[in-house]
Amino acid sequence: MNGFIKDFLHLLPAETAHNMAIWGLKKYPALLDIKTKQYDILKTKLFGLEFTNPIGLAAGFDKNAECLDALSQIGFGLVEVGTSTPRPQAGNPKPRIFRLSDDKAIINRLGFNNKGAQEFSNNLLNTEQTNVKIGANIGKNKDTEDIAQDYIYMLDRVAGNCDYVTVNISSPNTPGLRKIQDKEYLNDFLGQIAEHRKALETVKKIKIPLLIKVAPDLNLIQVEDIVELGLKYKISGIIIGNTTIGRQGLVSSNKNQQGGLSGKPLLDFSSNILEEFYKLLRGRIPLVGVGGVSTGKDAFNKILKGANLVQLYTALIYEGLEIAEKIKHELNQLVIAEGVDNIQDLVGAGIK
Repeated sequence: MNGFIKDFLHLLPAETAHNMAIWGLKKYPALLDIKTKQYDILKTKLFGLEFTNPIGLAAGFDKNAECLDALSQIGFGLVEVGTSTPRPQAGNPKPRIFRLSDDKAIINRLGFNNKGAQEFSNNLLNTEQTNVKIGANIGKNKDTEDIAQDYIYMLDRVAGNCDYVTVNISSPNTPGLRKIQDKEYLNDFLGQIAEHRKALETVKKIKIPLLIKVAPDLNLIQVEDIVELGLKYKISGIIIGNTTIGRQGLVSSNKNQQGGLSGKPLLDFSSNILEEFYKLLRGRIPLVGVGGVSTGKDAFNKILKGANLVQLYTALIYEGLEIAEKIKHELNQLVIAEGVDNIQDLVGAGIK
């Protein structure tokens, strides 16, 4: 049934298919028939949280936290929802999602379309409790001038209703957003966020792991700057990375569409940046590897290059809702073959 639904959705325009998938998962979560299995060797402790496995769904699929009950049933160890902004916004003009089927990739220029903080936080609050960890990915409205205040507002709205928060400063579809990754801007930005995070802990007694999501298009100087400031402001984790503006090696007809590219073409590219972060950090800040993951071997290689957790999104579109279970099964076998007690013993093992 899940395979039939996937094939049917691929007959529709990309954004129509996405909206229909969200509607179906929200309205009929009980119809999911995916048998999930837990593997002790994949259990992961990070940020003070216990994950049943290190495979997660990246932000972007469920922007408004509408179908978390369904997404928590299909085998992921973590599900990240968003990006959500303080005020609702429509995003960029349509069409704005394009399949690159021959490349197993997607280009999107959505522009943080979402229903806003109030609905997002209410949906988080009303989600049934599961053993799947929930992350809230937050951003800014397109027309906001005081950028940090949007993130502070969002942090207030979601802290306490999720397991961790991701600060998205790397989408290529919101003008000026990636500028925050430059050292001068990032130092001031993270300083304000860190100060408010400390206030949440002291006044409201809410201690929330705070991650930042960066682009895979960084140069080595930017990587060094982000590492320096991440340590300075005690960031809990770094997600590497968001979609890319690069277009190397694509063959599909939609390859020149404007927007961020995700999927298989990012696998090696994003893993190389992940490796650079790990070489500098060596475990001092946990890393989340994202980009092009569709198999257990892909996830395994991300972990060898320094990822504590691994996320995917585009593979869910091309491979279907069973993707997490397939990856976990393959990953379990690969880890057993290494003769270690737990998958976290292999983090960074592929880097000299």
